[in-house]
Amino acid sequence: MALTLRSVVLQKPDSVNLILVQAHFIKTVEDLHEALVTEVPGIQFGLAFCEASGPCLVRWRGTDEAFALVRIHASAIGAGHSVIVLLKECFPINVLPMIRQVPEVCTIFCATANDVEVIMAEMERGRGLLGVVDGSSPKGVGEEQDIAGGRTLLCRFGYKF
Repeated sequence: MALTLRSVVLQKPDSVNLILVQAHFIKTVEDLHEALVTEVPGIQFGLAFCEASGPCLVRWRGTDEAFALVRIHASAIGAGHSVIVLLKECFPINVLPMIRQVPEVCTIFCATANDVEVIMAEMERGRGLLGVVDGSSPKGVGEEQDIAGGRTLLCRFGYKF
């Protein structure tokens, strides 16, 4: 069997955060939907799950048709049991603890505001997630003013006072 490495770049609006998950079982879609709306009332999101058996469909849910991009990204990834979540007006830190508690969730590959490149192995049977490239490489080492700038950003987001 031949193994081919593939990558897919997931671009999104700057105002949207992305979470990429490996999960299992068709119930994942419903359980993640319930977890998200329970954890953050009024949350704006879209999620899509790539089935790995049966009809092998991209199953999806969301709070707004504006999240159609999640279906496009899931189809482009095409790796069985992968889940992509797009969030608006909410940070991944607000929902990751609840996502981790969903029994079907196996691995969280990333939770980010950056564009992501998903690295996959493709074989005759299908595709599997290997990892992600999240954003850019470091351009240097932070100095005192950079530390202060990071703290200011956290204050602006309401995570520090």
